[in-house]
Amino acid sequence: MSSSLLSSSQKGILWMCLGVFCLSVGDAISKWLGEVHSPIQIIFFRTLISLPLIALIAHFNGGLRKLSTRRPGVHLVRGLLATGTMLCFVFGLTVLPLAETTAIAFAAPMFVTLLSVPLLGERVERLPLIAAVVGFLGVLVVVRPGTAGFQLGALVVVGAALFYALVMITARRYGVREYLWAMVFYVTLVPLLVTGAMLPWVWQTPWPLHWLGFMGAGVFGIGAMACITLAFRHAPAALVAPFDYTGMVWAVLLGWWLWGEMPDLWVYVGTMIIIASGLAIAYHERRISLKRRPAS
Repeated sequence: MSSSLLSSSQKGILWMCLGVFCLSVGDAISKWLGEVHSPIQIIFFRTLISLPLIALIAHFNGGLRKLSTRRPGVHLVRGLLATGTMLCFVFGLTVLPLAETTAIAFAAPMFVTLLSVPLLGERVERLPLIAAVVGFLGVLVVVRPGTAGFQLGALVVVGAALFYALVMITARRYGVREYLWAMVFYVTLVPLLVTGAMLPWVWQTPWPLHWLGFMGAGVFGIGAMACITLAFRHAPAALVAPFDYTGMVWAVLLGWWLWGEMPDLWVYVGTMIIIASGLAIAYHERRISLKRRPAS
């Protein structure tokens, strides 16, 4: 009898689903905190709590030397992009329903596909390119510019997806030459320093319960990162990445339970288009990775 009840791929999928759940809970906590506190203050405390935990994980995964780098300029740029991602996304959470914000954020993989051509010089085949364009049309269905349902906050979340795509592209460009935890550490350190510098202008003294919220947001954030990292260690990226879309289920449930939010039909339609596009890209990546795998 096998010593393990689950295969490596099944473990990867479970870790991914758990990581996405942690992300969704962290987002819900940030949305709740945003009713009182500025996105700047929320991000400051999230990164303040996350950074020591990242250093601790790095310590037990090869030592703090894993945080060394020879490319501080690259990490500074990535950190500033991550700061833009966080500020835009948390602001979106404060003005949009949780499910709608989550749906728009799913556009990030499409932006990665579209931007990898001019920024990385990669050749993108027809299927992922068409899927990325269709996915962007799905974003427009959710955002609905020019209609009565349009909100400026939706464009801000599109900006968050664009910034995040740039973070991913820089990871693809430089990640093979840098330690994993160095990439994670500095992309957390820079937002901490930037929001810390702006904090005096937006400071609101937290209520006792809010301190727990800030701590919870940071812990769930680092928990999500750890779980997703384990997911990619146990299974191929093309297999586990589509399970990122389980976040929409949690966003709908948490939004309904905590704020009584019910997405309208267009949010569901646009989300289905975005998810179908993302799955098509993931399917293509999995097919390519199988072709490249050497015969045993």
